[in-house]
Amino acid sequence: MRKARREMAEFSLSFLDVICCGFGAVILLLMITKTVQPQIIEASTVNLEGRVADLQEQLFELRGESVVLNRDLNAKKEQLSDYKERIAILQGQLASARSRYDSIQVEKNSNSTITEQLAIARQSLSAEQKRLLAGLERSNNLIGGIPVDSEYIIFIIDTSGSMFSYAWERMLRELEATLSIYPNVKGIQVLNDMGNYMFSRYRGQWIPDTPGRRQVIMQNLRNWNVFSNSSPVEGITQAVRTFYDPGKKISIYVFGDEFTGESIAQVVDTVDQINREAADGEQRVRIHAVGFPVQFIRPPNLQTTGIRFATLMRELTYRNGGTFVGLNDFRP
Repeated sequence: MRKARREMAEFSLSFLDVICCGFGAVILLLMITKTVQPQIIEASTVNLEGRVADLQEQLFELRGESVVLNRDLNAKKEQLSDYKERIAILQGQLASARSRYDSIQVEKNSNSTITEQLAIARQSLSAEQKRLLAGLERSNNLIGGIPVDSEYIIFIIDTSGSMFSYAWERMLRELEATLSIYPNVKGIQVLNDMGNYMFSRYRGQWIPDTPGRRQVIMQNLRNWNVFSNSSPVEGITQAVRTFYDPGKKISIYVFGDEFTGESIAQVVDTVDQINREAADGEQRVRIHAVGFPVQFIRPPNLQTTGIRFATLMRELTYRNGGTFVGLNDFRP
């Protein structure tokens, strides 16, 4: 009996040892796991925060680039709008230029047709007509006492206040009548008494004689009120010095109402020097003049400059193969 109890006690003690060791191992494992796990979580949290910071920095950079790109896009849109506007303007100008070109082509075709008709009419002149034309040329082409054999004509017009205010409409009629007796010349020029050109782009050149150009001259004359000192001397000397040519027949027409210069003799001598005689003894530049009686509507003591103009023009036209016409009033 005593032996049996001892064996049972030894068996129970060993079982308890195993059980305690197992529990101890479990507790040890739990302690190890509990100690290491917080460190892993903390490191993971640090890594995630750094990643978030990197991503936020990239986000800010992308937002900045987006702002710059949007600003560039708006600038490009504005440039595109400007280009479209310029294209529209250029297209309008192109259309206008094409329209003018078509008008010029139509006018050119019309001129060609007129030229052909004139050529046909010239060929159809009868022998009697040719004989009459030859007789007219032999009579020095005198119309109303004024020789009209010139190939080039220059108008020198007094643009002073007195002329523009009182005699301008009559002057326009006289100029138009003068042009009518020259149906076709090789060149025209228009200056005022100061030597200023009506068309500055034709300075020192002849204006081509066409019906359209004559119409433009008459239109511009209606409002051509430039400065004038009421003395035709500057315009005459400018015209003779610039356009004198021994090989051309030129006529100057002076339209004015007064002469305010100092010496009539000095003007006459100056023109004699620059308007030299040709081989046939005649001056190549004829000088004609039309006097408008503006000064004679003033009191007698203020008519001196008008009388001096008539005296000067009579002498100049006599010495230079022309004619002086003094008007009595402003009626047509």
